[in-house]
Amino acid sequence: MKTFGTYFQNDKDLPIKYGEINLINPLRQRLRGEPVLPGIEAYPVFQGFCGTDNELMKMGRENKLSAKFPEGESRLINGHEGVVWVPSENRFAIVLIRGGDSWDPTRYTEDETYFEYGCDGADGLFCDKNYFNPDMLLHLPEKYNGLTKLPLSVAKRLSFADPYACAVFQLERMEDLGSAQNFRVEMAKHKCDEETARKLARENIFKKTVVFGLGMTGLFIADQIRRNYPDAEILFVGRSDENCKKVQFSKEIASADYLSTANLTEEETAKAIIEKLGGRATMFVGTSGSNVEHRVAFEHKVLGCNGIYNSFSLGPVVQYDTMPFGFENHLIFASINFRQAHMEKAIEILVDSCYDEVVELIEKEEFIKDPLDAYENKIFCKGAPLKTAVIWNKDYIKEDE
Repeated sequence: MKTFGTYFQNDKDLPIKYGEINLINPLRQRLRGEPVLPGIEAYPVFQGFCGTDNELMKMGRENKLSAKFPEGESRLINGHEGVVWVPSENRFAIVLIRGGDSWDPTRYTEDETYFEYGCDGADGLFCDKNYFNPDMLLHLPEKYNGLTKLPLSVAKRLSFADPYACAVFQLERMEDLGSAQNFRVEMAKHKCDEETARKLARENIFKKTVVFGLGMTGLFIADQIRRNYPDAEILFVGRSDENCKKVQFSKEIASADYLSTANLTEEETAKAIIEKLGGRATMFVGTSGSNVEHRVAFEHKVLGCNGIYNSFSLGPVVQYDTMPFGFENHLIFASINFRQAHMEKAIEILVDSCYDEVVELIEKEEFIKDPLDAYENKIFCKGAPLKTAVIWNKDYIKEDE
């Protein structure tokens, strides 16, 4: 079967292209031990653009994308954030992006396999129609049952289901590791039992939190921390002017403080962070995609003793001096993705959120006319919106009144 859409390819000059594509429908499974099923047809309706798409495009320029293509193909239909219409079930759905032959898609091991729609080994959403494992087409809340047109504001919010699910998972990981990292300190300090100490350690790891990088992933992680730990002190660190729209929005959502690093050296940045927090950080979340993150945290000692470094950026090489690293008892972790329960929670939160306010649209015709130009000069350029999205199929979208 044929469709039209955008796809990544290995090409120095044209790593992304719009045109006719031959659709495939291989058997896939959601989790190990579950049925291996053919996909059912769905029509992508509304899609958001993700920084991962931009990184994959860069890989195509460098001829490094082959491992990401579906088996037997030399291209990958991109896109993993959005809403689809399932004609056989007359409903809208969010595609659970990650599946495969693994017990837990966040913890796949060497003898397990995985795939990610639009990212790795499986075609995604930027096309007129595609096939998805029926077990991976998640339901919207009950109040949206029976709709044949989705309000645009809701579609905008749901374009964040994938990254917000990542944030829900990040909170889980920070809680698990924070509890394990410091509960013995809390037991000694408070002369309490282990259960009480783990609870204290879990709460205190967020006491002074730095989110380094001002993008949607950092905002969502901060949002999750604030929702669950109202007493946490959260500081966003970014290059943007404090008075710009995305900074003000982020500060309001997460009830957080902000530090602009414009014209500051790394040493000055570190000093300013510590002054803002009134001490060194207990949790440092790196989301900027730059190597400045780890230097500020470790070389310039923003991360305090017994603190955790959450390396959420893709690209930077994290380095540290083993002497202070060991004696200050730092912990570094890096884990991305989520389980189905995380995405279902994200959907529940997002439909009643105000995140549609930061989504700006690009017209489909403008995007497909020159996808490369759109990526480089509108969607991921300096001064770009916090989030850009596109209405792919207007037949299923209702403009808000």
